[in-house]
Amino acid sequence: MPRATRKRVRINRTGRMMKNTPPLSLRVPEPTGRPGDKPDFSHLQLDAAGVVERPAVSTAPAEMRDMAYRLIRVLDDDGVAQGPWDPKLDADTLRRGLKAMILTRAFDDRMHRAHRQGKTSFYMKCTGEEAIAVAQGMVLSREDMGFPTYRQQGLLITRGYPLASMMNQIYSNAADPIKGRQLPIMYSAKDYGFFTISGNLGTQYVQAVGWAMASAYKGDNKIAAAWIGDGSTAESDFHSALTFAAVYRAPVILNIVNNQWAISSFQGIAGGMETTFASKGIGYGLPTLRVDGNDFLAVWAATAWAEERARTNQGATLIEIFTYRGAPHSTSDDPSRYRPGDEHEKWPLGDPIERLKQHLIKIGEWSDEQQTAAEAEAVDQVRAAAKESEAIGTLGQSRPSVKEMFEEVFAEPDWRLVEQRREVGV
Repeated sequence: MPRATRKRVRINRTGRMMKNTPPLSLRVPEPTGRPGDKPDFSHLQLDAAGVVERPAVSTAPAEMRDMAYRLIRVLDDDGVAQGPWDPKLDADTLRRGLKAMILTRAFDDRMHRAHRQGKTSFYMKCTGEEAIAVAQGMVLSREDMGFPTYRQQGLLITRGYPLASMMNQIYSNAADPIKGRQLPIMYSAKDYGFFTISGNLGTQYVQAVGWAMASAYKGDNKIAAAWIGDGSTAESDFHSALTFAAVYRAPVILNIVNNQWAISSFQGIAGGMETTFASKGIGYGLPTLRVDGNDFLAVWAATAWAEERARTNQGATLIEIFTYRGAPHSTSDDPSRYRPGDEHEKWPLGDPIERLKQHLIKIGEWSDEQQTAAEAEAVDQVRAAAKESEAIGTLGQSRPSVKEMFEEVFAEPDWRLVEQRREVGV
């Protein structure tokens, strides 16, 4: 047969001929922009503020599947609250939320500089994500238990946890409340509804579901909430948690903070270009919501909806919180190596602090002068806490007692610990 007329013919294991089939290729998702590119968010489908309907809390999950693909928004581009999800908060509550976000950002900025000055080995900022922890921390009770990741420092700050104690943990000094047993920024504060942060991705989901199941089993009235990033949805713990949450109707709120980027890979690597992360709950029979994470009012409203559902024995809710990580993933990261440098400024959902400020000014309950004063007050508050904490010591200058590592591990000391403690003379 002449070469020009040959056809590609392959025979599979059953003997069946497969004509003209192309060679297989592997598809690797790529973000819309890399360093040097112009940021492009044209692929995003964003509902206008106020257009998404608010289903009754008792709505069956099968009847609200479209909520997994919509985006709950309350504040429009002019700072006006729109639609059925408007929680209609009073001005004092709004101002308290704005000040907590301002304080959270001021704390982040100070601790990031402290790392650059060699005072701590590590830090992670939540720039652009402040509305999430602050709004949810205000909705939920301190009696409830939160199972956070490393970008929910706003939970503690909103609830009045001492800033100096947070700094002591970051510096791992002699007053570190965790006694040197955790990496910096992995806080633990049971009395503030803040479960110990785990460095292993996804573990907080199964922990939160189990805690919520125990609360229900005991006939208690406390619920749980958990936060993970978009990448952690690829972990097996995520799927195990959803199974148990659905089957046992655990009173828990399961948040997926989709901030677009892991440390260097974009959310498409975890499946975010194929579907929404909220839709992953549909297959488990869970009600799911997607919310604008840079809209304080929208985050509040979605959380309040899920809270009511949990407290009335209607089970868990999965919420995808759509936002953008403005800062580096951590002090070990350089985002200019994998994304456009000005991508954060071009994020179409804006900045959560600026948007709530704009809303308060719009309703006549705030001003630019008050904003400037609040920012200065936050800086002073953080500076005073830093002075108190750094007087105890920063990294390498002060540390918890060595004997702490042998205590609070076993009810009765293991002989190995006794011997090790003897060897180090404590």
